[in-house]
Amino acid sequence: MSFSISSFSTLTTTLPSFRFKVSAMVSTTTRVVPAVIVGGGRVGKALQDLGEGQDVLVKRGESIPLDFEGPILVCTRNDDLDSVLQYTPLSRWNDLVFFQNGMLEPWLESKGLKEGNQVLAYFAVSKLGETPTDGKTDTNPEGLTAAYGKWSLAVSERLLAGGLSCKVLEKEAFQKQMLEKLIWICSVMLVGARHGGVSVGIVENEFRSELCSLIAELASAAASEKGLTFEEAIEERLCAYSRAVAHFPTAVKEFKWRNGWFYSLSEKATAQGKQDPCPLHTQWLKELKVV
Repeated sequence: MSFSISSFSTLTTTLPSFRFKVSAMVSTTTRVVPAVIVGGGRVGKALQDLGEGQDVLVKRGESIPLDFEGPILVCTRNDDLDSVLQYTPLSRWNDLVFFQNGMLEPWLESKGLKEGNQVLAYFAVSKLGETPTDGKTDTNPEGLTAAYGKWSLAVSERLLAGGLSCKVLEKEAFQKQMLEKLIWICSVMLVGARHGGVSVGIVENEFRSELCSLIAELASAAASEKGLTFEEAIEERLCAYSRAVAHFPTAVKEFKWRNGWFYSLSEKATAQGKQDPCPLHTQWLKELKVV
């Protein structure tokens, strides 16, 4: 399973403390809601291990059971999502919970799933069968994982029961979290690729100026496109996250779902005779012959 499924993010907007405490308390007294888990890789297996033996694991090309009540945790590559829908009864689409990284909004909207369940999974599973490691940084020691949608509380309780953090967010707060995660992936991977695929830690330590310039550029473009405002110090939050996953390698992957969204903003602007909102991003993509 790709890095995209198990990578982390930073948390910019937190819930009121009482809501998080309620989730934590419930998790110690309520059974984990059984789920269908799509994908038997590292994350899918880890989620199954957090259950109580009543989950149903569905592998590639297998149909989602129609009579199973509960969430459907989708732990596949982004490019497999169309296939997942194909094997899922239409009546169960609103029970799908997407764990994928990247910009899923256009795809979700095209499928009538604008309010679809999503999880920003900021825990690492180094290899199949190993216990997940929670993603925490020196700026967000409370933990980073966030969930949104109909099944967000059930997902949160499953993760909390396994000793992992997970906060339930409303739509706007979740969207900001998703965009920060997207900005981090697109910026640190691109800067790292420019320098031969060095580790995330080397990017943050030796090429921090480039990284912060790109973070600021992409954040400005995303904020303008979505009509929102990120909390201050986004560069520091994303650098802190980089330090937390310093050993990760860098490469520009899954272009359609990641850097491709920002490049589409550049293409749209230039087609309208406007200035490129992401000039560094465009220049570096061209240097690497990605576009």
